[in-house]
Amino acid sequence: TNSICFTRKTSCVRRRYREFVWLRQRLQSNAVLIQLPELPSKTPFFNMNNPNHVDHRRQGLQEFLEKILQDALLLSDSRLHLFLQTQLSPEDMEACVSGQTKYSVADAILSFASLNRRFPIEDEERKKGKNDADSDSESSSSGLGPSDDSISCGCKASPASEES
Repeated sequence: TNSICFTRKTSCVRRRYREFVWLRQRLQSNAVLIQLPELPSKTPFFNMNNPNHVDHRRQGLQEFLEKILQDALLLSDSRLHLFLQTQLSPEDMEACVSGQTKYSVADAILSFASLNRRFPIEDEERKKGKNDADSDSESSSSGLGPSDDSISCGCKASPASEES
């Protein structure tokens, strides 16, 4: 991105439709006077194997993001930044924004941008249940510092995502 609003210049994040619903609800509750764009309709017979269904929904979600990124008030919402620049779940984003973690929003973005995991403390708790041989394979992605995974996740940025 070329926007000074974003901590990272590139990010690659996978999100489910329900996470977009969550984001829209949170943005709407924080910006009551702004009429947010609608998400693409959730069809009861959505078929992931149908490329037309998938492409139609993807285009609708992309248009939603492009519209909300044009509003300065919405750009000030930390949840939007975490949504676009980290793999954190909605619950983890809420915890981070509300100060329930020892990490700031900026720390989360810089450290967990393209990692498909939660905060290190949760990783450590999960590792305690494994034996030493199993946890060795995950040691390269633990800690707060950026890793090679956080720099490049193998996604090719589209022109629309470069403007986000």
